[in-house]
Formats: sequence, structure tokens, C-alpha cells
Amino acid sequence: MSELTKNVQPLQDFDWEQFENGMTANVSKEELDKAYDETLNKVSEHQVVDGKVISVDKKEVVVNIGYKSDGIIPASEFRYNPDLKAGDVVEVYVENAEDKKGQLVLSHKKARMSKSWDRVNAALEAQEVVNGYIKCRTKGGMIVDVFGIEAFLPGSQIDVHPIRDYDQFVDKTMEFKIVKINQEFRNVVVSHKALIEAELEAQKQEIMSKLEKGQILEGVVKNITSYGVFVDLGGVDGLIHITDLSWGRVDDPHKVVELDQKINVVILDFDEEKKRIALGLKQLTPHPWDALDANLKVGDHVKGKVVVIADYGAFVEIQPGVEGLIHVSEMSWSQHLRSAQEFLKVGDEVEAVIITLDRDERKMSLGIKQLKEDPWEAIEVKYPVGSKHTAKVRNFTNFGVFVELEEGVDGLIHISDLSWTKKVKHPSEFTQVGAQIDVIVLDIDKENRRLSLGHKQLEENPWDVFEAKYTVGSIHEGKIIELLEKGAVVQLDENVEGFATPKHLAKEDGSQAAQGETLPFKVIEFNKDSKRIILSHSRTFEDPKREEKAAAKKATRAPKKDDTPKIENVAASTTLGDIDVLAELKAKMEKGE
Repeated sequence: MSELTKNVQPLQDFDWEQFENGMTANVSKEELDKAYDETLNKVSEHQVVDGKVISVDKKEVVVNIGYKSDGIIPASEFRYNPDLKAGDVVEVYVENAEDKKGQLVLSHKKARMSKSWDRVNAALEAQEVVNGYIKCRTKGGMIVDVFGIEAFLPGSQIDVHPIRDYDQFVDKTMEFKIVKINQEFRNVVVSHKALIEAELEAQKQEIMSKLEKGQILEGVVKNITSYGVFVDLGGVDGLIHITDLSWGRVDDPHKVVELDQKINVVILDFDEEKKRIALGLKQLTPHPWDALDANLKVGDHVKGKVVVIADYGAFVEIQPGVEGLIHVSEMSWSQHLRSAQEFLKVGDEVEAVIITLDRDERKMSLGIKQLKEDPWEAIEVKYPVGSKHTAKVRNFTNFGVFVELEEGVDGLIHISDLSWTKKVKHPSEFTQVGAQIDVIVLDIDKENRRLSLGHKQLEENPWDVFEAKYTVGSIHEGKIIELLEKGAVVQLDENVEGFATPKHLAKEDGSQAAQGETLPFKVIEFNKDSKRIILSHSRTFEDPKREEKAAAKKATRAPKKDDTPKIENVAASTTLGDIDVLAELKAKMEKGE
């Protein structure tokens, strides 16, 4: 027998017979059950009552509402309240007083929902601070459980600082302020930021009142944008513009500072009304121009990297914060209008010559064409008058062709110096941009850096030969290659061209000559100086007819045979042998015979 039971004795006067018959102390079991039931709360289904938390674990919460059995509620319904503990009083909704297992079925979620809309509206009106459980992320913010209602927390309303990691707030309970309710759609918007803004506003006012230009403060990098860096100065933000981050050029602020980095900044300017503070970082270090080599002068060679490029030139950084501009005109001896991108690109390492240097204004201009010899210094030696060269066609004008013999050496071929024989209306008929063309130097204009060039002078003047061949009255085969309003251009031999007016294009059958026809043409005018040959097709058949008609007319005007021939006609046709006959005839006439 154990120590616990050896001294236990049964009651001497206990009536075992009554106990077996269901009677105890003269009271029936039914009466006892009735008396027990009267001590319990009267529970009605589908109503909200208060209950006392008996126990809490990870899966369920046991709640007593004064009924004969306790209710069990899933712990997930209390996620919004991580501080829940035994002894707390909570609202519960009675779903079923007794299920199939005899269990009381309760819901805390439905109890909250039944009064939640009224509570949310009351909280908005009273500007009450409420607790909310952040359930999950959503587009643009978070979903928050407030009184059982799913409210929206915009990302911008989580904190006064930009949020980089939204997931860190999931499954957390925080205080919120209800800022907006849409009654029609029953949408609720909450803010955590609104709770701390009032406090921060007071901090900002205090900080702003103590600010001074030139003051150096410590801050934390709060946000980095493409145009600058926002720094938290302990309750108020300031902006370091990208141009104030470094004396050198900055294309990405991330290369200078990092998020959450502690840095010293200097106050450049501030506006108390707009709460704007302009900060500087580069101003805490000496200006690089002050550390520039004092012996550096115009004409010196420097090396650097192209940091910015535009059509008009390139900026070269020769040391951090010290830049020089290479204007496009200083990139090549050529005078053609060109873009700097044709010569350089960002990132190129270049050597250049200092052209101007102004330490006071902190400006420097550079040149790279000076690294090469100016081709015009000895132009007469390399391109003397009469020398022959091959050039590249650069562009046209109505009066000629501009060509380049080498970079920086340009020349003009006048339209009249393109061909001895061809009538060139526009240079594009003769050549094309980018083509190679042989030239001869006619003249040098060193002051204006321009050569006068010729192309036709590479050959002898064929008009000396044409003068003897195309004499006035001579007839030649020609092809009509172009019809104009004032006449036609006719192609003759040796690529020489002539011109015929419309009246000289009439054919023998009365029709007009057409383009492409090959016909005989008569030269009616030749001008060597103006290189002009005037032709006529109609004269090739009109002139013979005219001559034939003249001959016939002359024949009809011959003397008639009569008895008294005119002496002058006889004399015109006599010879020395007829003198005697004439003398005899004269004698007879004098005698009247």
C-alpha cells in the first residue's frame, strides 16, 4: 500500500444504496442537472458575446463564455493581436452552441466583422489611432487587417522614408490612422506615416531654425536618384544635386555614394517656407583648379579622357574636376562643317595641345589638329601651280565642284573647267560626291586656304582642231541628244556638241526632228572663243535647192538670138579671135546696112 492511500478510510455514514439508485442527500440526479444548468449562461446562437481567453497556443485559442463547454477558435483569427494571452477578454460570435461532437463553435473573426464598419467610421471621425495587422503585399502597398476589414496601406504611407524592402513589414502589427473611407465600395485607406509626420514637422521646424549657409552637418544617404542624392539630416531632408557631388563630371550618383552611408555635407542654400535645403559634397574638398600645375601653359601637351561630347566639340578631363574643350574646328585642319562625333567618342584617351588657359575663369581650350603639321604652311611646295593630283569630290554648287586633296586642303573646280566640249549645266551631271577626280592646280589662294583647280586642262584644247574641221558650210552627222524649248543639243564627233534652233530642225517632209535621231547637219556658225557651234539640218536640203533654182533662173536670163545683138553682151562673150568680126559688124552698122 502506498503512502498516499494507507490512511484513507471510507465514510462511515455514506449510503451506498441511495447512490446506486441515483439519489444523493435526498436529491435526485435530474434535480442536480437542472440546478447545474441554471448556473450556466443562456447562450443563443448567432450572437456576439464576450469571452475569456483560457489558453493560447500556435494552433488554437480556448475561450470560455460561461457555457458548459469552452469554445475553440483558430489562432489565425488573432494574428492581428500578437500580444493575446490567457485572461484577456475578447469578442466572439456564437456559430453553434453544440455541434455533432457536443463542442461549442465560436468565431472571433465574425464578431469583429459584425461591428467593424461602425468602428472604422468612428475611428476616422475621432482621428483615433488603431492597431492593424499587415497580412500581405499588394500592388502599390500592403493589405492591413483593421477590425477584421482589409484596408489598403499605400507604399508611400508606410514611413516618411522611402521603403526599399516591403516584405519586412508582412506579419507585423503596427499603429495606423484611418485617412480615407469609400462608403460606396467599402474601401478603407490607412497610414502609418501620418502618425509620425506631426512629430517630424516639429523636428523640421527646430532644425530649419538653426540652419546657416556654409554650415557642415552629418547626414545619412536616404535616396539616390538620377539627378541627385537625398540626405536625412535628422528629421529633415536635403538634396545634393548631381553637379554638387564631385568637382568632376558624375553620370551616376551611385558611383559617389551608397544608400544608408553617413556623409558630411555643407549647406549651400535653404528655403524655410518650402522646407528645401540645398546641400553640397564637393565643396568640402579644394577645387581641383587650385591644385593644377602652376607651370602648365599655352602650347603644352596634356593627356585626358573624353567625358562629354556634343556636335560642337568634346570636353576632356585632364584631371578630376579640370576639363578643357576641344572645339570641332580644332580637331582637323579641314574647313568642312563636321560633327565632333566623327573624330572622338566618350571614353577616348587623347593627347591635346593647350590653346588658351584662364585660371581665374577656370577655363581651358584644347586642340588636337595642332599635333599635325598645317598642310598650308608649305602648300606651294606640295601643290605647285601646274601640278597634277587626284582629289575626292566633297560637294557641289551651281558654279563648280569642291574637292579635297588631303585633310585640310580643299580646292574648287569651276564648272567651266570641267570639260572642253560638254555643256555642263550642273556638276552632278559630270561626277558624284565621294568620287575620285584628276585635277591640275591653276592657282593658289593661301590667305583663304583655297586652291583653284581644273580638270579639262589635263587634256589639250580640242577646239584648235575643231576650228579646221567644223568650218562654216561643212556638213556632219549629228545625233539629237536633248530637246529644249529654244532648240536641240546635237552630239557630233569627238564628244563635241552643237546647237540647232527649232526652225533648223525641220525635215524635208515637213516634220520636226525628234530626240535620238541621227541626221546630217550643216555648220552655219563656229565661235572658238565661246566654244559654240550653230547647226542646221534644214539647210542641208534647202541650200542645194536654192542653188539649183538660182542656176535655173540664171539660165532663163541668157541673151536671145536677134539681128542687133547688144555690143556689151557680145563683148562679154568674145575672145581676142573675134575682134575682127566685131570691127566688121560695126562698120556695116555705121553705113546703115
